[in-house]
Amino acid sequence: SMAAVVQFTFNPFQENTFIVYDDTRECIIIDPGCYTAAERKELSDYINKEGLSPVKLLNTHAHIDHIFGNRFVYDSYGLLPEMHAGEVPVLESAPQVSAFFGVSYPDPSPAPEHLIEAGEIISFGNTQLLSLYTPGHSPASLSFFCEADRFVLAGDVLFYGSIGRTDLPGGNYNTLINSITTVLMPLGDDVQVYSGPGPATSIGYERRHNPFL
Repeated sequence: SMAAVVQFTFNPFQENTFIVYDDTRECIIIDPGCYTAAERKELSDYINKEGLSPVKLLNTHAHIDHIFGNRFVYDSYGLLPEMHAGEVPVLESAPQVSAFFGVSYPDPSPAPEHLIEAGEIISFGNTQLLSLYTPGHSPASLSFFCEADRFVLAGDVLFYGSIGRTDLPGGNYNTLINSITTVLMPLGDDVQVYSGPGPATSIGYERRHNPFL
C-alpha cells in the first residue's frame, strides 16, 4: 500500500506543511506552519475528515515558518516535535527571529524529547522513512526519504527550479550544494521531491533543469 502525501500552504511565508498517511490511517505531521486559527482548523479538519491518527510530529528544520504550528499539534494530539539535535538552537531562537521578520510569535513550540539522528528509520503504520542529513539551508536539516514509495520530504534544501537560501544564521552555500549533490541526487531521478516552498518536483527534473546544479 502506498503512502499518501498531502500538502497545505500556510503562514505569511507560504510554507508547505505535510501530512503523510497510509491505509492504516496512522499519519505523521511534518513542519506544521499553521499560523492563524483558520489554518489550524484546516489542518485538524483534514485529519478528522480522513479519520487519521497522528502519531509523530517531525521538523525538517526549525526555522519559524516550519514550527509555528508545533504547539497546536502538541495541544491537539500530544505529539512533541522531533528534529536533529543541531536544530534545537534554531528552535530556541524563534522568538528573536520572529521579531526580526516583524511577525508575532505564537505560543512557543515545546522542546523535542526525541532527537533524530542521520540514518534513523522513522516508522508509522506500514510506512518507513529514512532520515537523511542535508545541512546547508539550516545547520542540521533532515530530509525524509520513503524508498518504497519513491518520495523525499526535503524541507528547504531543494525545490522546484531553486535551492534553499543560505544567508540565514547557520546557512552555508557550499554545504547546501554538497547535501543536494551527494545525498539527494543519488536517490534516483524518479523520486518525487516535496519541498518547504512551492510545488512538488522530481530529482530528475532538478538534475536537468535546476540552474543551481
